[in-house]
Amino acid sequence: MRTDTILVLADPAEPQLAMLEKQLAGVKTVAGDSVEAFEHAAADASVLFNWSGSLALFRKVFGICPNLRWVHSRSVGLERTLFPELMDSPVPLTNGSGVFSASLGEFTLAAILYFAKDFRRMIRNQQAGVWEAFDVMPISGQTVGIIGYGDIGRAIAARVRPMGMRVLAVKRNASSLTGANPMVERIYRPEQRIEMISRCDYVVVAAPLTSETRGMIGEPEFVAMKPTAVVINVGRGPVIDEAALAGALSNGRIKGAALDVFDHEPLPQGHPFYKLENVLLSPHCADHTLDWLDNAMRFFIEQFERFRKGKPLLNVVDKKLGY
Repeated sequence: MRTDTILVLADPAEPQLAMLEKQLAGVKTVAGDSVEAFEHAAADASVLFNWSGSLALFRKVFGICPNLRWVHSRSVGLERTLFPELMDSPVPLTNGSGVFSASLGEFTLAAILYFAKDFRRMIRNQQAGVWEAFDVMPISGQTVGIIGYGDIGRAIAARVRPMGMRVLAVKRNASSLTGANPMVERIYRPEQRIEMISRCDYVVVAAPLTSETRGMIGEPEFVAMKPTAVVINVGRGPVIDEAALAGALSNGRIKGAALDVFDHEPLPQGHPFYKLENVLLSPHCADHTLDWLDNAMRFFIEQFERFRKGKPLLNVVDKKLGY
């Protein structure tokens, strides 16, 4: 079996690095958060693992590694991972797709229930010492539209369908799934998204950020939504036109929004989302379970075993498409 050297872009104090050293005993691993940390090992490196490094560091280290055979990103989203040299390189890139999907599916279901049962009103009344009965909405029979039917989208469908909800979805290659997925009633093409959105009670954005999806949900989409619709974003912030969303929420054109991702993170002080009563705001941590980092490292270790045994890697990214 060949000898491999793994470079890990991470603070050397990260606790998950101990898992790597234990599970891959005998494999040379070098962790660091600067280019200098890798200068002596770069020539021999066959694997580059971006655990938590910046795009600038990732790009610089990639540039000094002439013998790479595989690059892996802990993150699912790749808008801060892809750069021209990597895109043009034949070296395969994989990501953490699937590792965090279950938690995001659960967050979506929780957000649906939050608005349907008006938990904010319950909490507000409890804090004020007010006894006030009110009507709530069922979710059974309601329609969820998923923008981006990948691994996260499938995790969402798998959780809302057993609740009696109908599922529609937008997918880039709609024809490949039509009639083939029992969770989804209909798959729409991206250019048909307004038709789908107009039918939905909950619109869930789970698409990656690419040149095609940036600003995909904007003013025309909000105009098409039901006034009772709720928008949920567990994909990437810029897929939604944030100003248009804030306007629709402020003017009561839609019922509400549950947001885990934003144009700028942390969300700047004074942003209108902080004050809007019809927004449920999560600081990009909907998938941060107690073991989320451990799971991300376990996935890489499993991937590495496939790599050194010559088995096909999982989650190989189409670098031109960006996912």
